[in-house]
Amino acid sequence: MRPEYLKQGEPARLFPVLSTTSKEGRTTSILLACMGRIEEFRRDLLATVGVRVGKRTTIECYTEVVFAGQDPDMKDRPDGLIVLSTGSKIWRALVEAKVGTSQLDAGQIEKYRQIARDHKVDCVITISNQFATRPEHHPLEEVRKSRSRIPVFHWSWMSILTLADLLINTDGVADADQARLLEELRRFLTHESAGVKGFDRMPPEWSELNKLVSAGGRIPAKSEDALAVLGAWHQETKDLSLILSRQTETPVSERLPRRHRSDPTARIKDGLTELRDHHRLTTTLDIPNAAAPLEIVADITRRTIDVGMTLRAPEDRKSSKARVNWLLRQIKGTPPADLQIRLHWPGRSEATQFSFEDLSADNSIVEKGKETLQVTSFHIFIARRLGARFTQQVNFISDLEEVVPEFYREVGQNLSAWRMSAPRIKEDREQAEDVTTEALYDESEDEAQSNA
Repeated sequence: MRPEYLKQGEPARLFPVLSTTSKEGRTTSILLACMGRIEEFRRDLLATVGVRVGKRTTIECYTEVVFAGQDPDMKDRPDGLIVLSTGSKIWRALVEAKVGTSQLDAGQIEKYRQIARDHKVDCVITISNQFATRPEHHPLEEVRKSRSRIPVFHWSWMSILTLADLLINTDGVADADQARLLEELRRFLTHESAGVKGFDRMPPEWSELNKLVSAGGRIPAKSEDALAVLGAWHQETKDLSLILSRQTETPVSERLPRRHRSDPTARIKDGLTELRDHHRLTTTLDIPNAAAPLEIVADITRRTIDVGMTLRAPEDRKSSKARVNWLLRQIKGTPPADLQIRLHWPGRSEATQFSFEDLSADNSIVEKGKETLQVTSFHIFIARRLGARFTQQVNFISDLEEVVPEFYREVGQNLSAWRMSAPRIKEDREQAEDVTTEALYDESEDEAQSNA
């Protein structure tokens, strides 16, 4: 039954009766219906926007809603409404969804914010094939900079699909019928008719920026091209984290400093500085239980993609050769031909770098000119030169999405971080009576006599 505050709106249905051209309405209805019926799915999805769904929480979802008393001149109609009830507490969110190549419209979102404010709805959630690093970091700059107090969160369809995939592959849904329903949702979202897709191309500004850098030009401080490229990079790195999440069946996330997590504008500003000063795009991915974060660099000057990890050298090995051997033994099989190892040394001593092939043939080369030093850490990475493909909108993305999983599959997943060995009980102190006050006194007396 429709609540009194809605003038129009149907319960979200698994089998919506809609026009064949209404892809957005159909996909949104099916998603919201599944949220209403699959406990773990709605719990994990809503947790991303800071909403806790408890055992006593009930959920109702509606599509194409119009509120009672809504301004008749406002013809915009949100695609959905989510209502959570926990005791006397009610939380509501308007939903605006786009599929395929349709883009979110900032003006339309502002109108939905107005509706939310007028009818005491807590927030607006947008869904599209655009990507956001975090749900609160909306992909549209105008939305982020709006003065409205109504928060707007964003889910990409691929993030929703990835969440469903993780729950399925980790047996995360307890009820068998709900698990089967989630499998059907995944099947639906992966069909081309649903209009769900990943990030697959850089913007036209990417090629222009590459031409500028290749010609020795300087990226202007307020370059719109650089801003467009950085925005696309942030979408792609989020998509990369989702790809690795599905491949590893574990949640992979982008590592952001606290300042960037709380302020996406600061992240953009710092990214633009890196792009202008060093002609690089960078990101770091956290993979649960991996030896180290995965570091990714797209270097425009060199037209290369660098993907690697940094490991602390084992401090219980005395020589640099022994420390290098510890690392080499972890790299199994035949690694990529362009695998490099950069060694870092104490103080101001410059880093040295060798190919994996050269180090495997003769590890003594690491000590040349560093005989009195011990290596402190290793950066193991692929440096993949793309040449002209680097500057191309589609090929850059396809190559990036090939080399990142390749490094992790062939090298990264086999690496282990060094840990100090657990302390061992000394041979002369194996029993509790060996460390009583009397025993320690006798020991100190013996030492005093031997030193006399």
